[in-house]
Order: sequence, then C-alpha cells, then structure tokens
Amino acid sequence: MPKPTPHIPLPNIQLNANASTPLRHQLYEQLARAIRTGHLTPGTRLPSTRAFARELGVSRTTVEEAYLDLYAEGYIEGQVGAGTYVTQHLSQSHLHMATTPDELMSPDQALSGQANLSQRGKLLAATPPIPGFCSGETGSPFRIGLPALDSFPQQEWARMVAQAIRQLPPSHLCYPDLEGYRPLREEIAAYITISRGVRCTADQVIVIAGAQVGLSLAARLLLDVDDAAWIEDPGYPWVRVAFEEAGANLVPVPIDEEGMDVATGKARCPDARIAYVTPSHQFPLGVTMSLARRYELLHWARQAGAWIIEDDYDSEYRYIGRPIPALQGLEGAERVLYLGTFSKVLFPALRLGYIVVPPTLVNAFVTAQRTVNALPPTLEQAALAMYMREGHFARHIRRMRLLYARRGNILRDCARHFLGDMLTIEQPAAGLHLVGWFPEGIDDREMACNAERYGITALPLSAYRIEEKGRNGVLLGYSSWTEREIEEGMQSLARAWSSR
Repeated sequence: MPKPTPHIPLPNIQLNANASTPLRHQLYEQLARAIRTGHLTPGTRLPSTRAFARELGVSRTTVEEAYLDLYAEGYIEGQVGAGTYVTQHLSQSHLHMATTPDELMSPDQALSGQANLSQRGKLLAATPPIPGFCSGETGSPFRIGLPALDSFPQQEWARMVAQAIRQLPPSHLCYPDLEGYRPLREEIAAYITISRGVRCTADQVIVIAGAQVGLSLAARLLLDVDDAAWIEDPGYPWVRVAFEEAGANLVPVPIDEEGMDVATGKARCPDARIAYVTPSHQFPLGVTMSLARRYELLHWARQAGAWIIEDDYDSEYRYIGRPIPALQGLEGAERVLYLGTFSKVLFPALRLGYIVVPPTLVNAFVTAQRTVNALPPTLEQAALAMYMREGHFARHIRRMRLLYARRGNILRDCARHFLGDMLTIEQPAAGLHLVGWFPEGIDDREMACNAERYGITALPLSAYRIEEKGRNGVLLGYSSWTEREIEEGMQSLARAWSSR
C-alpha cells in the first residue's frame, strides 16, 4: 500500500507556462529559494513527484527534473521508496545564498534600484522574455531556431580546430581584427556570391559575434532617437529590442502572401530611416517576398534615402525549388545591408555571423566593432575558414537539407494524423519550423499553455505580433528533433489539446 504524502507548508508556487524559462527551472528556483530562506526547513519531507505534479497541474517529468536539479545542488536528499527531504545539514554556501538581492530587497528598494538606471537601462530591464529564444539546453519539442545538433559532425569540427591552432602564426594570437579574420571573410564572400547571388568583396564582409550584434551595430550607426523604422509584423522580436534601444519609433508593416506590404509601410511612414526584412523566408510566417515587392522596397529606399537590413537567417534550407537569390544582389540594391549567421547552419554556441555593408559604411562599422567589445575569437574564425575551404561546410549543408526536409514532412504527417482538423500545416518549403494554423476562434496562447503542461513547446503566433489582428496559430520547430521525438511530441500535443 503506498505511503500517504504528508501535507507540508509548501511555499506559494507560481508557474508561468508562457514564460521563456522552462517550467522545471521555475519550479527548481522557487523550491531552492524556499529552502534558502527557511520556508522549507531541514528535514521537511517533500511531496511525491506524482502528487506534486497533480497539485501543480504539470507533467510528472517536470517535477522529477526539478527534484533532480535540487539533488544535484545538495538541497534535498532521500532514497527511492523512503521519501524526499530537505537536506538536514545545509552547507554554509547554501545559507549565504539566502540572501540573493532579489530575496532581501523590499519593493521600495527594488523601485529605487530601477530609478538609478538610465532611460535606456530601464527599457532593457523591462524587456519581457522573448518567446522561443531562451538559452541553455535544447529544451522540449518543438522549440524553434535550433539545428540538428545530434547530427553535427563534432569530430570533423574538432580536427579543424586542432589544425587551425597548429597553423595560426603567433601574430594571430593577439587581439582579433576588428573586421574579422581575412581568410574567413574571403570564404564568406565567395560562398554568398555563388549560393545567394550577393554582390560584394571580402572588404565589405565584417565578421560579428552573432546576428544580434549586427542588428545592434546597424541600429547604433544608422538610427537617431525618434527616427522611424519599418519592421515586419509578425516578425523577429529581437529586432524590436535593437531598434528600441537606439530610440527608434517602430512602424509595424503587415505581411501578406507576397511578403512585407510596402504600400502600407509607405502610407504609414514614408520617411522611415530603416526597413528590416526577411525576404527569402519571412520569420515567422515563412513566405517569400515577391520580385515585384523587392523592387518596390528598393525604389522606396532610394527615394527616401533609407537603409534596408536584409536578414537571411536560414536561406540555405529550401526544399522545394531553387533557393531565392538575395535582395542585396538585385539591381539598385546599393542601400541594402545583408546579415547572415552560422548559428542555424552549424551550431548556435559558435556565435559567428557576418554583415555585408555598402563600401561607404565599411569604416564606420569596423570602428563601431571596437565599442561593442564582442569580437569573435580568431581560433573559431580560422577553423571555420578551413572548414569552408576544404568543402566540409557545403557537404554539411547538403546533408542537413535532406534531413530537415524529411523531418518537416514527418511533422506535417504526424500533425494530420494525430490532430486532424485541429491544426492546418502545409508542406515545408523552407526553413527549420512550420506554422500550424488553428480554426477561427481558438486562442493560441491558451493552446500554448496547455501544450506546456504536457512538456511541449508550441509557441503562439500572436506573441510575435505588434498589432493584435490576424489568424492564430503556433510555431513548431522540427529540425532538432528525431523522427521518434516528433511522433511522440505530436501524440503529447494531441492529448494536451484534447483535454482543454
């Protein structure tokens, strides 16, 4: 007969399924804080994982993983069948952590601390979590924006790194070049010229520590306070952060089947200073900007004296037809800055990207790199240059293109099988995620919360909108999940939404 779980004075656990922090981390943090502050005293018995999960309305796995983290940190102890208890003899380090500023600070003190921030600091501190872009481990199905890390050739990459450190001359062990490692810039220029139709030389390529650095540099150099900036709606949320930090006024421009609606942008703010677009594979809807719209956008920029930032974040992955040439390569694209990243092609922790800027802006961007103080290390740049030069990069893309096309089709087929008319998903044409569309009247945020309770990440499309209009749906990443994980994840999603 199972032992009854005693009622204990548990702290007020509040889990937010809409937060970017996974539920298990939220539970771990709140229990650890309760132990540190003495709300849960040494020797207190915790509920069983099954009972606790039922009480919180989460999966049992969520509680088990939180308990494992507490075990690892020495907060709790116990044996299978004997119960789980708060550790009898907490170390001094645990007790001193009681103790964190947030735990000791009164609301008035917290407000006072906020008051000491600059206006820009207050804006950054108040920025809500960006859905789907948390750091840490891969998380739960179907998190977006991750390549197939299980299929990355680590041994091959390790050989490149080892070879690079042996071949780098001592002079390259000094501080990195502001514009980036010259051989890598040459490889990037050659690659995007052939594969994307970009018109540039290596002198226009600036290596950066991720695409966000490129956005921040462009915002600092091209925007003054109160300048207007067109952004796609729905769109990539981090561009809002970069532009708002620069003091810009955001102008949401709707997306239709041809991409950014340039006519609406001109009607709302014809004299905007910047337009940010993802024309090859719009984030998050996945549409491709038509040729007519591309030329309309270029004509507007030329007439308005505006700049265009083209974010080509995952253009390598197109499964139907040929890859769409870059906007930057068209006639009349002299005012386009082209942004690329290796995070989706190789792995995010590499933190390497690049921005191709018009010749007149090169010196300004190179100088601004010094102020960012986030120069990518030369060793990784040298290894990547070698990886590209020896053909490994192109082969890896070909392998991943086949893998992702297969996983995307499996996701679509599983959605149709397990969810039926609940979710409409088209065949994947490009990218690393799909949009699942709900029937009219369904709240995608509520559906996302239900999915999170079953350990599934189904990000609500409405979270990426500025204007609250448009059809509701969810974003489902498939690139980093095996066929079995996709099928099991869809089964969990069907259970989550059938019980709503």
